[in-house]
Amino acid sequence: MKNVESVCKFLDDAQTYYLATVEGDQPRVRPFGTALVYEDKLYIQTGKVKNVSKQIAANPKVEICAFQGGKWMRIAGELVNDDRREPKAAMLEKMPSLKAMYSADDDNTQVLYFKNAVATISSFTDAPEEIRF
Repeated sequence: MKNVESVCKFLDDAQTYYLATVEGDQPRVRPFGTALVYEDKLYIQTGKVKNVSKQIAANPKVEICAFQGGKWMRIAGELVNDDRREPKAAMLEKMPSLKAMYSADDDNTQVLYFKNAVATISSFTDAPEEIRF
């Protein structure tokens, strides 16, 4: 059975995924690369000063899309801010290149985890597969 770990592996293997948010009535999409499973939750990371952070605060419903190996995965769910130092530090350990811009102890680093999420893996040849977490 696939779980949140397999969802994170898909994102890691793809290296880049696209996060969609809403700003008013305008969709906003941008590339991301951060993904971490911490305490059995899928986390992403951004900076609190960025527009994407403000968009998530106003409407936490987001969607991710990634393509890898002839398959694509869409993750729909809500993002929840987690201001604890531990998941920030874990994300920076996994993604050390971020340490040039972020710190687990600064006021900008933001990690968020998915709740009520559904990942759907699709391809042109196989039936879609859903993973709920």
